[in-house]
Amino acid sequence: MVLAAEIEAAASLRHTIRAEAEREGGRIATAHGVARQHILCVSASLQAAVLQREFTVSSSKEDQGQPPHCPEPNQLKAGQSLALSVALCHTMANQRHSGPRSYAINTMTDRFDCHYCHDTLYGKKYIKKDEKHCCLRCFDKFCANTCAECRRPIGSDAKELHHKNRYWHEDCFRCAKCYKPLGNEPFSAKDDKILCNKCSSREDSARCHGCYKPVLPGTQSVAYKGNTWHEECFTCFQCKLPIGSQSFLTKGEDTYCTSCHEKKFAKICAHCKKAITSGGVSYQDQPWHTECFVCNTCKKPLAGLRFTAHEDHLYCVDCYKTTVAKKCSGCDNPITGFGKGTNVVNYEGQSWHEYCFTCKKCSLSLANKRFVTHSEAIYCPDCAKKL
Repeated sequence: MVLAAEIEAAASLRHTIRAEAEREGGRIATAHGVARQHILCVSASLQAAVLQREFTVSSSKEDQGQPPHCPEPNQLKAGQSLALSVALCHTMANQRHSGPRSYAINTMTDRFDCHYCHDTLYGKKYIKKDEKHCCLRCFDKFCANTCAECRRPIGSDAKELHHKNRYWHEDCFRCAKCYKPLGNEPFSAKDDKILCNKCSSREDSARCHGCYKPVLPGTQSVAYKGNTWHEECFTCFQCKLPIGSQSFLTKGEDTYCTSCHEKKFAKICAHCKKAITSGGVSYQDQPWHTECFVCNTCKKPLAGLRFTAHEDHLYCVDCYKTTVAKKCSGCDNPITGFGKGTNVVNYEGQSWHEYCFTCKKCSLSLANKRFVTHSEAIYCPDCAKKL
């Protein structure tokens, strides 16, 4: 009867201690910044004075050795008391988004059997997963996740990393490009590939149109017509020197510095014999710089204006009249070849406008007709007979 009374008192004390531990668990949840449902309240029997009121509160981050199960009241013996512990559940205590975790392996102090092989777990190492208790052998066989890299089980003695429902051994969690271990490093996931930040930047970067290697952010580059080059890869097709920020010209798909383009493709001005890089004027099938196509006398630009040429020189109309044109022996005005009567009649060193070459007496036009000269005057044959 004494033992029965002790057991009943122990059950009452157990209830009281659990209530206090529940309140303490709420405090721990707040301190760790986790939801209350992620706090486990577990108790264990400890050797102490008979029915001594005591309990222990700790975090599984600090103390992984707390037994996970409480004994039933009818299993208590004289000289034992209840001790209660509060622990963060494994899901919150060990898991990291990309860091290693391992399952807590505990020693069974209660009489439970393995969920799979039904062997007793009392006094043996075991793991609890999905509310099922299993021995280490069955965990590796039935519960262990498969590594996404090596396709082998992640056993109870290994550290596990996971990301978006995929799992890796800690040593298998590497960059898919450079194979750098990423267990404690930031990473990116792209098309089911795990990449370090450096390789991820290379994957996302534009490709150089010259060497086809990535153009990494922050590097000097040249962009032209939708393509990108490393600065050192944007070179002249002819001399192979980097163009950089200098002016350049293209021919088809090739790029040239200004100097090489002039030497290879530019037309040569008929006046100064230098390359014409833009614009220009064509006269008698010869190219000219616009600034070279000017009046020989007044230097006025002649592009778009009336002009004439005399002895390989160009003249505007006004300068031609005043400096070059012959004077008409009939009207004494310059013979320019412009306007009315552009034809000229030349005779014995003298020149006339076509319309000025007429008979002195009757004013008959004598252009392309027979005429007679008398005392430096011109007459038609009929008027000459009457002299």
